[in-house]
Amino acid sequence: MNVGGRLGKAFRRYTDEHPMTCHGLSLSLGGPEPLDETFLRRLKLFLNDHQIRCYSEHLSYCSDDGHLYDLMPIPFTAEAIAHTVERISRTQDILGRQIAIENVSYYASPGSDMPEIEFLTTILEQADCLLLLDVNNIYVNSVNHRYDAREFLNALPGERIVYGHIAGHYNEADDLLVDTHGAAVIAGVWQLLDLAFERFGVFPTLLERDFNLPPVDELLDEVQQIRSIQDRYNLTDSGNDQPHTPERHFSTRTG
Repeated sequence: MNVGGRLGKAFRRYTDEHPMTCHGLSLSLGGPEPLDETFLRRLKLFLNDHQIRCYSEHLSYCSDDGHLYDLMPIPFTAEAIAHTVERISRTQDILGRQIAIENVSYYASPGSDMPEIEFLTTILEQADCLLLLDVNNIYVNSVNHRYDAREFLNALPGERIVYGHIAGHYNEADDLLVDTHGAAVIAGVWQLLDLAFERFGVFPTLLERDFNLPPVDELLDEVQQIRSIQDRYNLTDSGNDQPHTPERHFSTRTG
């Protein structure tokens, strides 16, 4: 946002030629301080000006009288649901569109009195928002918090999934995985993505890699693996009246 000159023109060429999504890092949907409505109004102009297909944010918070520069877990409570739903609804009112919220990785859940899946699905329903399904986050959380990743996935409202993320993580210990986006995707996460396509149909999927970047060919191999799984289910659905036909999206982060 607010980038002009040569870089602004280059970005405009991409948004004119390709479907784009934007993924936020700083809205702090579960945070205690007031929503940054000045930012949201600037964001609305940006999204509309560049015809951005979807705007997504994390189901977390990252600020309180200043940015914390980390995605902190929201307590899984009825009070937190009401607070977060109100903020998502206000965000959607200002932007004039539904947003997607991402299920996040978390390493503690202080004060929680319900399961993560109940917290997530209740917010999706009450805020009437969409879901950015991060498959790796389900896998990481299932190990760290000892739940069945497949049961969690099957309990999601598939009609709300707008696109997905897949990534690698770091094995700190047998019972502690850290969502780093700094490693190759492992077999268990690929299997969970396969199950998601089988369960919900094919949706656009973004490979996340933030550091420890390998040669481009290795990244493209992972992208091709996503496409291969998608193609298998597209072929499976080819006899249906309404086959799944995912768009190829570019994604950029805003904050």
